[in-house]
Amino acid sequence: MKLYSYFRSSAAYRVRIALNLKGLAADIIPVHLLKDGGQQRQQDYLDINPTALVPTLVDGDFVLGQSMAIVEYLEETHPQPALLPSDVQDRARIRAIAQIIACDIHPLNNLRVLQYLKHTLNIDDAGRDQWYMHWIHLGLTGVEAMLADSPQTGEFCHGDEPGYADLMLVPQVANARRFNCDLSSMPNVVRIDAACNKLDAFIKAAPANQPDSQT
Repeated sequence: MKLYSYFRSSAAYRVRIALNLKGLAADIIPVHLLKDGGQQRQQDYLDINPTALVPTLVDGDFVLGQSMAIVEYLEETHPQPALLPSDVQDRARIRAIAQIIACDIHPLNNLRVLQYLKHTLNIDDAGRDQWYMHWIHLGLTGVEAMLADSPQTGEFCHGDEPGYADLMLVPQVANARRFNCDLSSMPNVVRIDAACNKLDAFIKAAPANQPDSQT
């Protein structure tokens, strides 16, 4: 397998964690989203993924974009160890947490949105950062409430084994910290993030440990 990835992309970060949790090897092919006007916009990458987004997984002749689709593809093609439990309601709860992050928070704070705010709408850095922090805080407050209110929350988002919701949460918390977002009102989010980041699967997937992090 190959994974087209950018070290700081939270979507690519999710997939790297999933691969590690499942013990799957993939060649990481860096696509730098800022260099050369954005390498994701170059034709050789557009031929692979016409949306000009990362990540992209290539498994033989099969090419797939979108991190949530990739993670579920890995879950279905390599079911053990499982990232989702067998109970249908448990799976729904985990997907709800994941979708708050991937569908509500992340799209509003994606790099291309931040670039549009700055370069097209002429929002200054302070205004851009305020935008970023607002949507992070709103979304993670919802996640915190779901975690705090459920007996299914354990050491991790669901029980005592890391899974689908956790690999979504950790990259989003990393982004929040990069923009100095206040997480003091989210003790469960902070606690679970800390537990995840003690595990090799999360450590190896971290942005600082990627081949393109120093380029």
